[in-house]
Amino acid sequence: MRKALILTFLIAFSICYSEASKHTAVQGIRYSTYDSYTRVVVDINGSVEYTQNRISNPDRLFFDLKNCSLSSSIKPRLVIEDGLLKSIRIAQNTPDNVRLVFDVNKLNKYYSFMLEEPNRLVIDIYSGEQKHPSKVKSEGSRKKSPISTPKRFKGVRTVVIDPGHGGKDPGAIGPGGLKEKDVTLQVSRKLGKLLEKKHNLKVVYTRKKDKFVSLNGRTHIANSKKADLFISVHVNASRKSSAKGIETYFLNWTNNKEDMRVAARENKISFKKMKKVQDSTQYILQELARKNKNEESMRLAHTVQNSMVRTMKKKYSRIDDLGVKFAMFYVLVGAEMPSILVEVSFISNKIEEKRLKTDEYKSKLAEAIAKGINAYITESTLIVNYDPQAIAGG
Repeated sequence: MRKALILTFLIAFSICYSEASKHTAVQGIRYSTYDSYTRVVVDINGSVEYTQNRISNPDRLFFDLKNCSLSSSIKPRLVIEDGLLKSIRIAQNTPDNVRLVFDVNKLNKYYSFMLEEPNRLVIDIYSGEQKHPSKVKSEGSRKKSPISTPKRFKGVRTVVIDPGHGGKDPGAIGPGGLKEKDVTLQVSRKLGKLLEKKHNLKVVYTRKKDKFVSLNGRTHIANSKKADLFISVHVNASRKSSAKGIETYFLNWTNNKEDMRVAARENKISFKKMKKVQDSTQYILQELARKNKNEESMRLAHTVQNSMVRTMKKKYSRIDDLGVKFAMFYVLVGAEMPSILVEVSFISNKIEEKRLKTDEYKSKLAEAIAKGINAYITESTLIVNYDPQAIAGG
């Protein structure tokens, strides 16, 4: 009888241990503070499902991570006190769930999403105002000046160029073996040299060699360098080998399946998961896009797209203009400046892959993107300095 009880206990313990071992573990929590929002990253060793909610009196958020366990090295409370977040409390709420509670000061909007390689839950919390607002003159006190004394739009000086993929992540691979990560780096380096020498802009690269950089790490570089523009360079791919052309994206919610597939590929997640993320964050993403320089990003996308198509058509035949589009690209999420993602050609198309292998074609693409960026800055300068009364002699 005693042996039977011990055996039963051992079997039960084995089952419990087996179930516990299946849990995803929370391995760390970190955060970054920016002018308009705070980003919290929860490092985990696998993908998790989670629920989220907001409670008032006092105002706080909580996230429940399902089938998840908490590492013993994590402290129960992380003090932040950055003006938006007071602290984060974390605990093993139930044997199967980990709960994170965010004690907030001024919460406007928040959104969350999962990233992979490595796995992590990213939570961005917005206050709805600048934490350290800059001094801006009111409309009534702005001094009139003629258009002949231009100033550069919002002091555009620094451009971050983001060569897509890299290192262990090759990106799309063409039928002839060409890797997206190599093309994007080569085009980006050419683009950077043109912006520095011809257009007198400071250039920062998210990578200057064949190395892996996480998606949110790329945006972090742009924000930390206080960049004025963020340009992510990619090469497209499609299941249809006949697909070809050039397109430019900015951040926004979309229900277009093809655009979602492009975003899913660049985000390195499945289409099904991409759709789930979008459906769960539709309203928040639209609000985020609206506040995160969305109009400027859209205008930048149009000037770069037009420049690429116009420039490439002068030299090459069968250049398809696929237009300006929008989708949820993780690499653009959280950028505090106008930001776009360019898909310069289809590596999956034999003709375009062959062109992408040539130095001449890549140089022409870089030249076209540089012209588009300069056109955006020039247009913006004219808009900023436009004064109907001054022009009319008032």
